[in-house]
Amino acid sequence: MFLQKYCFVLANISTFCPPPLSSSSKDQAEMDPADMEDVEEVEEEETGEDENSKARQLTVQMMQNPQILAALQERLDGLNGSPSGYMESLPKVVKRRVNALKNLQVKCAHIEAKFYEEVHELERKYAALYQPLFDKRSDIVKAAYEPTDEECEWKADEEEELTDEMKEKAKLEEEKKDEEKEDPKGIPEFWLTVFKNVDLLSDMLQEHDEPILKHLQDIKVKFSDPGQPMSFTLEFHFEPNDFFTNTVLTKTYKMRSEPDENDPFSFDGPEIMSCTGCTIEWTKGKNVTLKTIKKKQKHKGRGTVRTVTKTVPNDSFFNFFTPPEVPENGELDEDSEAILAADFEIGHFIRERIVPRAVLYFTGEAIEDDDDDEGEEEADEENDPDYDPKVRGHV
Repeated sequence: MFLQKYCFVLANISTFCPPPLSSSSKDQAEMDPADMEDVEEVEEEETGEDENSKARQLTVQMMQNPQILAALQERLDGLNGSPSGYMESLPKVVKRRVNALKNLQVKCAHIEAKFYEEVHELERKYAALYQPLFDKRSDIVKAAYEPTDEECEWKADEEEELTDEMKEKAKLEEEKKDEEKEDPKGIPEFWLTVFKNVDLLSDMLQEHDEPILKHLQDIKVKFSDPGQPMSFTLEFHFEPNDFFTNTVLTKTYKMRSEPDENDPFSFDGPEIMSCTGCTIEWTKGKNVTLKTIKKKQKHKGRGTVRTVTKTVPNDSFFNFFTPPEVPENGELDEDSEAILAADFEIGHFIRERIVPRAVLYFTGEAIEDDDDDEGEEEADEENDPDYDPKVRGHV
């Protein structure tokens, strides 16, 4: 593959490589003796053949020179997405018509923005239909409702089906376990297990977060009211606990579904523009987002040493509720921009994947599906010449 690309740019290679190498050239003189033997063997084998032999000889020599290889790779990288120069060569009257097509494209972008606004309205409508099912899910998880035998029936996949003997054995083992321990209420640690099963979320978790997240009973998504700017809010519902007095922690994401006046062609759907968290009313001594450290300080004049206690930020999932503020001018430092980019991705993932399919992330089934989707997306990205991993994703 590399050789095919090399042949493609061979005609332009004179801009960054020296004239064809001879046995007396400086680069060749600096080659490893073993490399020189390889070149000499090729020369002996190819002597007397047609012009193609000279090209092969030149290729061998170049492929053994790291400086040329580096320059060649730089040239190849520059070919990706670079303009062909065709537009500049067009007559003025044709360029004028191309401008007309661009104006049509801008109008298309505005129509697409309206399309996504209506999609948002549909999401709001169907969220109301999903909610009774999600509420029942929450009631089962927190033991407010005990499902009937009929509701608990689940036909396993063929490969999961067991023989009668294995089923009886499994049933006896379960009964024995139930006798050994108290009957658990609902589904213990449901949301904590979901978080720990998802890499994107488990990376945020610290050991000191887990006892708190055991009290998480539900996560809900609330969409902005009709006529209001596009946004959605994640609500984290907690049972009473020893860590904070809040029963609900919130995170609101504001979105924009309109083309940028300065760059309308970049529009690719609603984009999260900013987010706001909430104030957590921590119980004294329970704030896991802060830690206390002790430092020794020596007085320059007297030489005495004293111990100073300082409170500093601590890694925690609950920092999720205090994101960096976006200034009115939209300019952020690199660290804040990276934090917000990750924050937007997490918020969108919770809304689109976690809340609608929580039970499948609890069991791990959705994770396998995500891995399959990821493989397909990576393949698509490899085949997409315009793909840029540095560009922030859209919603």
